[in-house]
Amino acid sequence: MQDTPPRTSTGPSRRRFLARAAALGCSAAASPLITPVTFAALPTDRRLVVIVLRGAMDGLDVLRPAGDPMLARHRTTLSGGEDAPALTDFHRMHPALVDLLPLWRAGELSFAQAVSTPYRDRRSHFDGQDLLENGGGAADGALTPGRDGWLNRVLALMPGATARSAFAVGRENLLLLSGTADTSQWAPDADLDLSPQARLLLSKVYAEDPLFARAAETAFELADLTDPGETMTANAARRARALAAFAAQQLRADARIAAFSITGWDTHIRQHQSLPRALGELQAAILTLKSELGAVWGDTAVLCLTEFGRTVRENGNRGTDHGTGGIAVFAGGALRGGAVHGAWPGLASGDLYQDRDLMPLADVRSYAAWAMRGLFGLERSDLEGQVFPGLDMGDDPRLIA
Repeated sequence: MQDTPPRTSTGPSRRRFLARAAALGCSAAASPLITPVTFAALPTDRRLVVIVLRGAMDGLDVLRPAGDPMLARHRTTLSGGEDAPALTDFHRMHPALVDLLPLWRAGELSFAQAVSTPYRDRRSHFDGQDLLENGGGAADGALTPGRDGWLNRVLALMPGATARSAFAVGRENLLLLSGTADTSQWAPDADLDLSPQARLLLSKVYAEDPLFARAAETAFELADLTDPGETMTANAARRARALAAFAAQQLRADARIAAFSITGWDTHIRQHQSLPRALGELQAAILTLKSELGAVWGDTAVLCLTEFGRTVRENGNRGTDHGTGGIAVFAGGALRGGAVHGAWPGLASGDLYQDRDLMPLADVRSYAAWAMRGLFGLERSDLEGQVFPGLDMGDDPRLIA
């Protein structure tokens, strides 16, 4: 973080920023900035990164239950092969995540299987993502009365949280961090496809404000990441590395919490092509966080959460449709990793939810709650009563070392 405190999103500096952007002829936000990054500065050495995986990640393809004989019957083209590295006697990991194997062996990577939010049956991305970020317990997707985010409610319980507690980069706000806790935001409605002269002018305008100067510099870096000579997978990974590197820079300084999202998980068609792109972006983000955080990685936990899973049976387009049960992915040196958490429900017809989806056996909010308790020492009563209203956290999965 910069020495100059960031302003709140309603303050004069934000209005001045928007006016300056308009003066430069900016219009729609550049696509790399549609994804927000949010930071929080707190009186603790522990770090938390929450990555929202938008589009419903197919957990059965990412963490393949190869030991279940029904997997190959339900998925004739997506069940995987010998190139998928074995994690346990039962589980294989998608080969697009092979570079994360050293983290698994070092106890810095783990998974939770057969998890979901309380959301059921409607399978809407928008409702599912909102409930995931809100942390409520309504099966129909209705949000808690304040329509705020569970991570904002965590901030409200943390002593010392101020207007520096949240810093966002991107056009949209993460519901995850919306709420009564003070936050600051930099969210440009700007097309950053600027001429060299316009960029120079923008840099001079921002020179007097260290916060916006660094934000503009990072925005230019993100906007320059698409290389027409590279594949979509390479470009996505490049963007992820830039976002994660910027997050790590803040976490090495004052920030203690970062949150952003990765899209591309809606794999209705040709999943064998689209899923590796999204996984490559996720892998790049995690590995960049590890390398850029350095020694701080040992105090960091990364929670990768998605709104719901996908159907057990592949569809006629070599993809999968919206489902229910899925997985969560965890990384970081603060983990007690190298584990797959949770029971396995089975893939036989009678074991499936509505005869189509993986049966969820655990509430994904419980893993987030235990991570908050392990990292920040929050009381269980506060986690079950305020952060995740109505949640029964159950037994400690020993996620955090």
